[in-house]
Amino acid sequence: MNRRHFLERNSAVLEKSVRAVAAPAAPAAAPLQQDPPETISRYANKTLPTGVARTASTLAPYTGTWGYAQAAHLLRRSLFGPTRTEILAAAGSNLTAVLNTLLTPAATPAPPVNVSATDTSVAIGQTWVAQAFDQNFEGVRRTSLRDWWLGLLLNQNTSLTEKMTLFWHNHFVVELADINDARMGYEYCRLLRQHALGNVKQLAKDVTVTPAMLRYLNGNQSTAGAPNENYGRELLELFTVGKGPLIGPGNYTNYTEADVQAAAKVLTGWRDQATVPIGSYYTASRHDTSTKVFSAAFGNARIAANGAAEYQDLVNLIFQQAETARFLVRKLYRWFVYYLIDAQVETDIIQPLATILINNSFDIVPVLRALLGSQHFFDVLNMGCLIKSPLDFTVGLLRQMEAVFPTAASNLTAQYGMWNYLNSASFVMQQTLGDPPNVAGWAAYYQTPQFHELWINAVTLPRRNQVTDLFIGTGYTRSGVKLVIDPVALTQSFPAATASDCNLLIDEFVRLMLPIALTANQLAYLKGALLPGLPDFEWTVEWQAFLAAPTNTAKKAAVTTKLQAMLRALMGLAEYHLS
Repeated sequence: MNRRHFLERNSAVLEKSVRAVAAPAAPAAAPLQQDPPETISRYANKTLPTGVARTASTLAPYTGTWGYAQAAHLLRRSLFGPTRTEILAAAGSNLTAVLNTLLTPAATPAPPVNVSATDTSVAIGQTWVAQAFDQNFEGVRRTSLRDWWLGLLLNQNTSLTEKMTLFWHNHFVVELADINDARMGYEYCRLLRQHALGNVKQLAKDVTVTPAMLRYLNGNQSTAGAPNENYGRELLELFTVGKGPLIGPGNYTNYTEADVQAAAKVLTGWRDQATVPIGSYYTASRHDTSTKVFSAAFGNARIAANGAAEYQDLVNLIFQQAETARFLVRKLYRWFVYYLIDAQVETDIIQPLATILINNSFDIVPVLRALLGSQHFFDVLNMGCLIKSPLDFTVGLLRQMEAVFPTAASNLTAQYGMWNYLNSASFVMQQTLGDPPNVAGWAAYYQTPQFHELWINAVTLPRRNQVTDLFIGTGYTRSGVKLVIDPVALTQSFPAATASDCNLLIDEFVRLMLPIALTANQLAYLKGALLPGLPDFEWTVEWQAFLAAPTNTAKKAAVTTKLQAMLRALMGLAEYHLS
């Protein structure tokens, strides 16, 4: 498989310096292979904005108003669909305290378990991660891994751990289907979660020799006589320092082709271990023991033979380059704030964040604290300006609507089955957990000039509407258990005065589900869906009647139908796709 085919289609898809960002945009990349051909919308970005700075806000600490709107913005970007309870708790606290909570790593979860009778190596409910490899069981184990991961997103606490784990997955990419060993996939996921809020330099070292990466980018095939350049190239181009503008044949500013070749020699000798315990090992006889000489981009540095520790010398050298820190924080910026990095953002946001990263020995928490606690992050222009990814959309829908999932104790198979369905929903929206489309990750985070606009197209928008319509209506049934949004139960959790007043009720749903305020006409449209042709008091009367007789089928149906219609209209708004 040619994992760099995307680069052959469009050589300008990677992180850019300011000079490159301001350059004319490259042609849009061809659609992903699994999708039908599409015509790029005439309304899509054709070039990146240039000239006047988008905003003048800086990295100075945010000292403005702290309330529901600010708390909701922070949690929308930090979690997958914050619940009303989470937003209210954050709004009742303060920014420093909320950031402290978000930047506290989540507890290590129990590993995925077997839920399929196909895998006879372990009993239902027991983990398979330490079992011997068997191709007959690989498919169901990989499904179990993906579903377990989706369950972690759904059941996240108020920590950035899950959002950052996915960030690192999109950065240090591995495709689970390609490595064909779910146990290695689990070890990779465990490593990302371990370092999610840790040290990126250490993560770069560890991921270099994790078995999944060795297998994915062919490091396990790299020998002294035939160094494989795949990982060395991606380490430089996609994972650390980035290319920079091309300044000559084989010279990309930040490194050269000769540096790729030297890095490949450094990385020889490592192999993945498929026997239990899963891991990797170094074979000295397969390692190139010559002194590796790097270009002027690395100060003509030399890495002498250092056996099993030599790859760490390489990572140390790369992280000595100032551009590595800038490259990393640009990706964080596009993940948490906005896709456009203009000259002002580069100077006032990216450069200071890179300095923070370097000064803290590449610990990521100080960078996140500075960014997420800044005036720039809470700038009104940076609120509600991102299009939700498919995972944000599907997981966020059911978290915010507080849908009730089966528990492991009550029905483990149904629980994993529900998670599996959400994975399939995300897949048809073009984001597969565990399988980015190529080694560069999901195009929405690098493909200029469309970036996150790529999440919405003729294929994915109908899929989004189908998912919301399904869960608002009949729901999804698996193993005799139904997963459905219960708008009545959610409304009952609102203050009594809010639940019984149609205008306050709509306002409460809007501020929970949308990142920007609606116009008077849009609010009237939602009221028309809730009360078609009826006066406001009709809702109060019907709601009070239901509360007086909550087991009365007809009275409950009357309010349920109206709430479903209003939610369907609300989720059909363009604003619902924003974060």
